[in-house]
Amino acid sequence: MSENPQVKAILEHIETSERELADQAGQFRDRIEELSQRLGEIDAESENLRITRKTLLALPLPSPATEPERPGIPDHPAYQQILTALADEGRPMRARDLCQTLDLPILPKNTEGIRSKLKRLVSRGILIEPEPGLFTRPET
Repeated sequence: MSENPQVKAILEHIETSERELADQAGQFRDRIEELSQRLGEIDAESENLRITRKTLLALPLPSPATEPERPGIPDHPAYQQILTALADEGRPMRARDLCQTLDLPILPKNTEGIRSKLKRLVSRGILIEPEPGLFTRPET
């Protein structure tokens, strides 16, 4: 190396600059590798979406939706008796009133049994409950 202090300082500066540039280049290469990998992932995801779109467009159109059938009246004869009593009375009734109409003793087990059946008929759309505990046919 040169004994000239000015040349020596310049050479040290060049070496330092070369190391800094090499470090920056390494960082850029790492970043390029990372971005290339991410780009590959995005391209694969985009291709999956394109295939999904193509598949969906190839599917036949669904038939028009039909309204689901409502379940009918349960088989137990008590349900028919309840509906008959409501039709005969022609007014909204409570479980206790129905027990009286059906000649059942006014006991909690009978009232709750009738109430449970009334709620099941409401859930099936056969009866409505215009206010809590009051049951009637929809057309009434």
